[in-house]
Amino acid sequence: MDRRTPVDDRTGQRIVPETTRRADRLSGTRYGNRPTMKDVAARAGVGLKTVSRVVNGEPGVTPDTERRVQEAIEALGFRRNDSARVLRKGRTASIGLVLEDLADPFYGPLSRAVEEVARAHGALLINGSSAEDPAREQELVLALCARRVDGLLVIPAGDDHRYLEPEIRAGVATVFVDRPAGKIDADVVLSDSFGGARDGVAHLIAHGHRRIGFIGDMPRIHTAAERLRGYRAAMGNAGIPVEDSWISLGVTDPERVRRAAVEMLAGPAPVTAIFAGNNRVTVTVIRVLAGRSRPVALVGFDDIELADLLDPAVTVVAQDAATLGRTAAERLFGQLDGTLLTPERIELPTRLITRGSGELPPAD
Repeated sequence: MDRRTPVDDRTGQRIVPETTRRADRLSGTRYGNRPTMKDVAARAGVGLKTVSRVVNGEPGVTPDTERRVQEAIEALGFRRNDSARVLRKGRTASIGLVLEDLADPFYGPLSRAVEEVARAHGALLINGSSAEDPAREQELVLALCARRVDGLLVIPAGDDHRYLEPEIRAGVATVFVDRPAGKIDADVVLSDSFGGARDGVAHLIAHGHRRIGFIGDMPRIHTAAERLRGYRAAMGNAGIPVEDSWISLGVTDPERVRRAAVEMLAGPAPVTAIFAGNNRVTVTVIRVLAGRSRPVALVGFDDIELADLLDPAVTVVAQDAATLGRTAAERLFGQLDGTLLTPERIELPTRLITRGSGELPPAD
Protein backbone atom coordinates (compact mmCIF):
# COMPACT_ATOMS: atom_id res chain seq x y z
CA MET A 1 0.00 0.00 0.00
CA ASP A 2 1.22 3.52 -0.83
CA ARG A 3 2.24 5.06 2.54
CA ARG A 4 1.02 8.46 1.34
CA THR A 5 -2.53 7.14 1.00
CA PRO A 6 -4.63 8.06 4.07
CA VAL A 7 -6.13 5.19 6.04
CA ASP A 8 -9.39 5.07 8.07
CA ASP A 9 -8.30 4.38 11.70
CA ARG A 10 -11.55 2.51 12.48
CA THR A 11 -11.75 0.15 9.50
CA GLY A 12 -8.11 0.02 8.41
CA GLN A 13 -9.20 0.67 4.81
CA ARG A 14 -7.77 3.21 2.38
CA ILE A 15 -9.61 6.50 1.98
CA VAL A 16 -9.92 6.69 -1.79
CA PRO A 17 -10.36 10.13 -3.43
CA GLU A 18 -13.48 10.57 -5.61
CA THR A 19 -11.33 11.02 -8.73
CA THR A 20 -9.78 7.60 -8.08
CA ARG A 21 -13.23 6.10 -7.43
CA ARG A 22 -14.49 7.35 -10.80
CA ALA A 23 -11.47 5.96 -12.58
CA ASP A 24 -11.75 2.63 -10.79
CA ARG A 25 -15.44 2.37 -11.67
CA LEU A 26 -14.55 2.79 -15.32
CA SER A 27 -11.90 0.10 -15.03
CA GLY A 28 -14.23 -2.35 -13.27
CA THR A 29 -12.97 -2.07 -9.65
CA ARG A 30 -15.83 -2.73 -7.17
CA TYR A 31 -15.84 0.61 -5.30
CA GLY A 32 -19.42 1.56 -4.42
CA ASN A 33 -20.83 -1.98 -4.86
CA ARG A 34 -22.75 -3.67 -2.08
CA PRO A 35 -20.60 -5.77 0.27
CA THR A 36 -21.00 -9.52 -0.16
CA MET A 37 -20.77 -12.49 2.20
CA LYS A 38 -17.25 -13.02 0.85
CA ASP A 39 -16.33 -9.52 2.07
CA VAL A 40 -17.81 -10.32 5.49
CA ALA A 41 -15.94 -13.63 5.64
CA ALA A 42 -12.64 -11.94 4.77
CA ARG A 43 -13.08 -9.23 7.39
CA ALA A 44 -14.17 -11.66 10.13
CA GLY A 45 -11.46 -14.20 9.21
CA VAL A 46 -13.94 -17.07 8.78
CA GLY A 47 -15.23 -19.26 5.99
CA LEU A 48 -18.10 -18.34 3.68
CA LYS A 49 -20.27 -21.15 5.07
CA THR A 50 -19.88 -19.74 8.58
CA VAL A 51 -21.12 -16.33 7.42
CA SER A 52 -24.06 -18.02 5.69
CA ARG A 53 -25.00 -19.81 8.91
CA VAL A 54 -24.93 -16.58 10.91
CA VAL A 55 -26.88 -14.62 8.30
CA ASN A 56 -29.58 -17.28 8.02
CA GLY A 57 -29.79 -18.00 11.75
CA GLU A 58 -28.53 -21.57 11.44
CA PRO A 59 -26.83 -23.48 14.30
CA GLY A 60 -23.23 -24.67 14.43
CA VAL A 61 -21.40 -21.39 15.11
CA THR A 62 -19.64 -20.59 18.39
CA PRO A 63 -20.68 -17.38 20.21
CA ASP A 64 -17.24 -15.80 19.68
CA THR A 65 -17.30 -16.50 15.93
CA GLU A 66 -20.86 -15.25 15.63
CA ARG A 67 -19.85 -12.04 17.40
CA ARG A 68 -16.96 -11.47 14.94
CA VAL A 69 -19.24 -12.08 11.96
CA GLN A 70 -21.89 -9.70 13.31
CA GLU A 71 -19.26 -7.03 13.90
CA ALA A 72 -18.05 -7.44 10.31
CA ILE A 73 -21.62 -7.25 9.01
CA GLU A 74 -22.20 -4.01 10.91
CA ALA A 75 -18.90 -2.45 9.87
CA LEU A 76 -19.41 -3.23 6.19
CA GLY A 77 -23.12 -2.46 6.10
CA PHE A 78 -23.88 -5.89 4.65
CA ARG A 79 -27.51 -6.75 3.82
CA ARG A 80 -28.70 -10.24 2.94
CA ASN A 81 -29.83 -10.70 -0.69
CA ASP A 82 -33.30 -12.06 -0.06
CA SER A 83 -34.15 -12.16 -3.76
CA ALA A 84 -31.39 -14.63 -4.53
CA ARG A 85 -32.11 -16.67 -1.40
CA VAL A 86 -35.83 -17.14 -1.96
CA LEU A 87 -35.50 -17.69 -5.70
CA ARG A 88 -33.34 -20.70 -4.96
CA LYS A 89 -36.27 -22.03 -2.94
CA GLY A 90 -38.79 -21.33 -5.72
CA ARG A 91 -40.55 -18.51 -3.84
CA THR A 92 -40.01 -14.75 -3.88
CA ALA A 93 -41.76 -14.17 -0.53
CA SER A 94 -43.79 -11.36 -2.07
CA ILE A 95 -47.41 -10.80 -3.07
CA GLY A 96 -49.04 -8.14 -5.21
CA LEU A 97 -52.16 -6.10 -4.44
CA VAL A 98 -53.83 -4.28 -7.34
CA LEU A 99 -56.30 -1.67 -6.08
CA GLU A 100 -58.63 0.71 -7.85
CA ASP A 101 -57.16 3.85 -6.25
CA LEU A 102 -54.64 4.04 -3.41
CA ALA A 103 -56.03 7.49 -2.51
CA ASP A 104 -59.52 6.11 -1.77
CA PRO A 105 -59.95 5.95 2.04
CA PHE A 106 -61.81 2.64 1.71
CA TYR A 107 -58.62 0.90 0.58
CA GLY A 108 -56.47 2.11 3.49
CA PRO A 109 -57.67 -0.40 6.12
CA LEU A 110 -58.01 -3.09 3.45
CA SER A 111 -54.39 -2.69 2.34
CA ARG A 112 -53.15 -2.51 5.95
CA ALA A 113 -54.94 -5.77 6.81
CA VAL A 114 -53.40 -7.50 3.79
CA GLU A 115 -49.96 -6.20 4.80
CA GLU A 116 -50.35 -7.57 8.33
CA VAL A 117 -51.22 -11.04 7.03
CA ALA A 118 -48.35 -10.92 4.55
CA ARG A 119 -45.91 -9.88 7.27
CA ALA A 120 -47.08 -12.75 9.49
CA HIS A 121 -46.17 -15.10 6.63
CA GLY A 122 -42.79 -13.44 6.06
CA ALA A 123 -43.84 -11.89 2.74
CA LEU A 124 -43.49 -8.43 1.24
CA LEU A 125 -46.56 -6.61 -0.12
CA ILE A 126 -46.34 -4.63 -3.39
CA ASN A 127 -49.23 -2.24 -4.15
CA GLY A 128 -50.41 -0.71 -7.40
CA SER A 129 -53.44 1.27 -8.66
CA SER A 130 -55.43 0.43 -11.78
CA ALA A 131 -57.31 3.78 -11.82
CA GLU A 132 -60.40 1.76 -12.85
CA ASP A 133 -58.73 1.11 -16.22
CA PRO A 134 -58.87 -2.55 -17.42
CA ALA A 135 -55.77 -2.13 -19.60
CA ARG A 136 -53.77 -0.67 -16.72
CA GLU A 137 -54.99 -3.46 -14.43
CA GLN A 138 -53.71 -6.09 -16.86
CA GLU A 139 -50.41 -4.25 -17.27
CA LEU A 140 -49.89 -4.09 -13.50
CA VAL A 141 -50.87 -7.71 -12.91
CA LEU A 142 -48.56 -9.04 -15.61
CA ALA A 143 -45.72 -6.78 -14.41
CA LEU A 144 -46.08 -8.28 -10.93
CA CYS A 145 -46.12 -11.78 -12.42
CA ALA A 146 -42.96 -10.96 -14.38
CA ARG A 147 -41.31 -10.11 -11.06
CA ARG A 148 -42.35 -13.57 -9.84
CA VAL A 149 -44.67 -12.63 -7.00
CA ASP A 150 -46.02 -15.73 -5.26
CA GLY A 151 -49.61 -14.50 -5.24
CA LEU A 152 -51.97 -11.77 -6.37
CA LEU A 153 -54.88 -9.97 -4.75
CA VAL A 154 -56.83 -8.10 -7.41
CA ILE A 155 -59.67 -5.61 -7.17
CA PRO A 156 -60.66 -5.93 -10.82
CA ALA A 157 -61.28 -3.02 -13.16
CA GLY A 158 -62.01 -5.23 -16.16
CA ASP A 159 -64.49 -8.02 -16.80
CA ASP A 160 -62.27 -10.48 -18.68
CA HIS A 161 -59.43 -12.13 -16.76
CA ARG A 162 -58.54 -14.95 -19.10
CA TYR A 163 -55.15 -13.28 -19.53
CA LEU A 164 -54.35 -14.59 -16.02
CA GLU A 165 -54.99 -18.26 -16.81
CA PRO A 166 -51.34 -19.03 -17.82
CA GLU A 167 -50.06 -17.40 -14.62
CA ILE A 168 -52.52 -19.31 -12.43
CA ARG A 169 -51.56 -22.58 -14.16
CA ALA A 170 -47.91 -21.69 -13.50
CA GLY A 171 -48.68 -21.56 -9.76
CA VAL A 172 -49.44 -17.89 -9.02
CA ALA A 173 -52.05 -17.94 -6.24
CA THR A 174 -54.85 -15.49 -7.08
CA VAL A 175 -57.76 -14.06 -5.10
CA PHE A 176 -60.13 -11.35 -6.32
CA VAL A 177 -61.39 -8.80 -3.81
CA ASP A 178 -64.55 -6.64 -3.67
CA ARG A 179 -65.56 -7.77 -7.18
CA PRO A 180 -65.52 -11.18 -8.89
CA ALA A 181 -63.23 -12.18 -11.73
CA GLY A 182 -64.54 -12.13 -15.28
CA LYS A 183 -64.68 -15.29 -17.42
CA ILE A 184 -62.46 -17.39 -15.15
CA ASP A 185 -63.14 -19.47 -12.05
CA ALA A 186 -61.25 -17.92 -9.14
CA ASP A 187 -61.52 -17.17 -5.44
CA VAL A 188 -63.36 -13.97 -4.58
CA VAL A 189 -64.02 -12.21 -1.27
CA LEU A 190 -66.58 -9.41 -1.39
CA SER A 191 -69.19 -7.52 0.61
CA ASP A 192 -72.94 -7.96 0.20
CA SER A 193 -73.49 -4.88 -1.96
CA PHE A 194 -76.97 -5.98 -3.02
CA GLY A 195 -78.20 -6.70 0.49
CA GLY A 196 -76.59 -3.60 1.96
CA ALA A 197 -78.18 -1.27 -0.61
CA ARG A 198 -81.55 -2.98 -0.26
CA ASP A 199 -81.47 -2.52 3.51
CA GLY A 200 -80.35 1.11 3.25
CA VAL A 201 -83.14 2.04 0.83
CA ALA A 202 -85.71 0.03 2.84
CA HIS A 203 -84.65 2.11 5.86
CA LEU A 204 -85.52 5.32 3.98
CA ILE A 205 -88.85 3.84 2.90
CA ALA A 206 -89.62 2.88 6.51
CA HIS A 207 -89.21 6.57 7.44
CA GLY A 208 -91.87 7.64 4.96
CA HIS A 209 -89.89 8.32 1.77
CA ARG A 210 -91.27 7.37 -1.65
CA ARG A 211 -89.25 9.59 -3.98
CA ILE A 212 -85.73 8.27 -3.39
CA GLY A 213 -82.80 9.08 -5.66
CA PHE A 214 -79.87 6.75 -6.36
CA ILE A 215 -76.46 8.16 -7.38
CA GLY A 216 -73.88 5.50 -8.14
CA ASP A 217 -70.64 4.63 -9.90
CA MET A 218 -70.24 3.43 -13.49
CA PRO A 219 -72.73 0.64 -14.29
CA ARG A 220 -70.06 -1.75 -15.62
CA ILE A 221 -68.57 -1.96 -12.11
CA HIS A 222 -69.89 -4.99 -10.24
CA THR A 223 -70.45 -3.19 -6.93
CA ALA A 224 -72.29 -0.31 -8.61
CA ALA A 225 -74.57 -2.72 -10.49
CA GLU A 226 -75.28 -4.74 -7.34
CA ARG A 227 -76.12 -1.64 -5.30
CA LEU A 228 -78.49 -0.42 -8.02
CA ARG A 229 -80.10 -3.86 -8.02
CA GLY A 230 -80.54 -3.60 -4.23
CA TYR A 231 -82.12 -0.15 -4.62
CA ARG A 232 -84.58 -1.45 -7.21
CA ALA A 233 -85.39 -4.50 -5.06
CA ALA A 234 -86.25 -2.35 -2.03
CA MET A 235 -88.41 -0.03 -4.10
CA GLY A 236 -90.11 -3.00 -5.78
CA ASN A 237 -90.74 -4.76 -2.48
CA ALA A 238 -92.52 -1.61 -1.27
CA GLY A 239 -94.54 -1.31 -4.48
CA ILE A 240 -92.94 2.02 -5.40
CA PRO A 241 -92.45 2.64 -9.15
CA VAL A 242 -89.04 4.11 -9.96
CA GLU A 243 -88.71 7.08 -12.29
CA ASP A 244 -85.68 7.26 -14.61
CA SER A 245 -84.84 10.74 -13.32
CA TRP A 246 -84.26 9.31 -9.86
CA ILE A 247 -81.25 7.24 -10.99
CA SER A 248 -77.84 8.57 -12.04
CA LEU A 249 -74.82 6.36 -12.76
CA GLY A 250 -71.39 7.46 -13.95
CA VAL A 251 -67.93 8.50 -12.84
CA THR A 252 -67.70 9.68 -9.24
CA ASP A 253 -66.18 12.99 -10.28
CA PRO A 254 -67.58 15.63 -7.85
CA GLU A 255 -68.97 17.83 -10.62
CA ARG A 256 -70.90 14.96 -12.21
CA VAL A 257 -72.31 13.89 -8.84
CA ARG A 258 -73.17 17.49 -7.91
CA ARG A 259 -75.13 17.98 -11.15
CA ALA A 260 -77.00 14.70 -10.62
CA ALA A 261 -77.97 15.65 -7.05
CA VAL A 262 -79.07 19.17 -8.02
CA GLU A 263 -81.25 17.83 -10.84
CA MET A 264 -82.92 15.28 -8.55
CA LEU A 265 -83.67 18.00 -6.01
CA ALA A 266 -85.17 20.39 -8.58
CA GLY A 267 -88.64 20.61 -10.07
CA PRO A 268 -92.15 20.37 -8.66
CA ALA A 269 -91.70 16.81 -7.32
CA PRO A 270 -88.07 16.50 -6.17
CA VAL A 271 -86.71 13.46 -4.39
CA THR A 272 -87.00 13.63 -0.62
CA ALA A 273 -84.10 11.25 0.03
CA ILE A 274 -80.89 10.15 -1.69
CA PHE A 275 -79.06 6.85 -1.48
CA ALA A 276 -75.36 7.42 -2.31
CA GLY A 277 -73.63 4.46 -3.93
CA ASN A 278 -70.16 4.90 -2.39
CA ASN A 279 -68.10 7.10 -0.08
CA ARG A 280 -67.01 9.58 -2.75
CA VAL A 281 -70.59 10.12 -3.88
CA THR A 282 -71.68 10.59 -0.26
CA VAL A 283 -69.13 13.35 0.36
CA THR A 284 -70.27 15.33 -2.68
CA VAL A 285 -73.97 14.90 -1.83
CA ILE A 286 -73.30 16.17 1.70
CA ARG A 287 -71.81 19.34 0.20
CA VAL A 288 -74.88 19.82 -2.02
CA LEU A 289 -77.32 19.30 0.86
CA ALA A 290 -75.38 21.63 3.19
CA GLY A 291 -76.55 24.68 1.27
CA ARG A 292 -80.26 23.79 1.28
CA SER A 293 -82.88 24.91 3.78
CA ARG A 294 -85.22 22.03 3.00
CA PRO A 295 -84.09 18.83 4.77
CA VAL A 296 -83.29 15.84 2.55
CA ALA A 297 -82.64 12.38 3.99
CA LEU A 298 -79.37 10.65 3.08
CA VAL A 299 -77.98 7.13 3.42
CA GLY A 300 -74.52 6.40 2.03
CA PHE A 301 -72.86 3.12 1.15
CA ASP A 302 -69.44 2.99 2.92
CA ASP A 303 -68.68 4.87 6.08
CA ILE A 304 -66.78 8.15 5.87
CA GLU A 305 -64.45 9.95 8.25
CA LEU A 306 -66.19 12.38 10.65
CA ALA A 307 -69.64 11.12 9.54
CA ASP A 308 -70.75 11.06 13.18
CA LEU A 309 -69.74 14.71 13.75
CA LEU A 310 -71.84 16.27 10.98
CA ASP A 311 -75.28 17.77 11.60
CA PRO A 312 -77.19 15.64 11.05
CA ALA A 313 -74.71 12.78 11.43
CA VAL A 314 -74.64 10.53 8.36
CA THR A 315 -76.43 7.19 8.30
CA VAL A 316 -74.39 4.64 6.32
CA VAL A 317 -74.26 1.08 5.13
CA ALA A 318 -70.81 0.11 6.39
CA GLN A 319 -68.46 -2.49 4.97
CA ASP A 320 -65.66 -3.95 7.05
CA ALA A 321 -62.76 -3.18 4.73
CA ALA A 322 -60.17 -4.62 7.12
CA THR A 323 -61.99 -7.95 7.38
CA LEU A 324 -62.36 -7.97 3.59
CA GLY A 325 -58.60 -7.57 3.13
CA ARG A 326 -57.68 -9.99 5.92
CA THR A 327 -60.03 -12.71 4.66
CA ALA A 328 -58.74 -12.39 1.11
CA ALA A 329 -55.08 -12.45 2.21
CA GLU A 330 -55.61 -15.50 4.42
CA ARG A 331 -57.33 -17.19 1.49
CA LEU A 332 -54.31 -16.37 -0.69
CA PHE A 333 -51.81 -17.87 1.74
CA GLY A 334 -54.08 -20.88 2.12
CA GLN A 335 -53.64 -21.43 -1.61
CA LEU A 336 -49.88 -21.04 -1.28
CA ASP A 337 -49.80 -23.55 1.59
CA GLY A 338 -51.80 -26.03 -0.46
CA THR A 339 -54.68 -26.18 2.03
CA LEU A 340 -57.25 -24.29 -0.09
CA LEU A 341 -57.47 -25.66 -3.60
CA THR A 342 -61.10 -25.18 -4.68
CA PRO A 343 -62.16 -21.63 -5.66
CA GLU A 344 -64.87 -20.16 -3.43
CA ARG A 345 -67.04 -17.06 -3.30
CA ILE A 346 -67.04 -15.53 0.18
CA GLU A 347 -69.58 -12.76 0.78
CA LEU A 348 -69.27 -10.69 3.94
CA PRO A 349 -72.27 -8.92 5.52
CA THR A 350 -72.68 -5.15 5.73
CA ARG A 351 -74.04 -3.17 8.67
CA LEU A 352 -76.55 -0.31 8.72
CA ILE A 353 -75.37 2.44 11.10
CA THR A 354 -78.18 4.88 11.94
CA ARG A 355 -76.98 8.34 12.92
CA GLY A 356 -79.65 10.84 11.90
CA SER A 357 -79.49 11.75 8.22
CA GLY A 358 -81.31 8.58 7.16
CA GLU A 359 -84.04 9.07 9.73
CA LEU A 360 -85.23 12.51 8.56
CA PRO A 361 -88.89 12.41 7.47
CA PRO A 362 -90.03 13.72 4.07
CA ALA A 363 -90.43 17.50 3.99
CA ASP A 364 -93.78 17.22 2.18
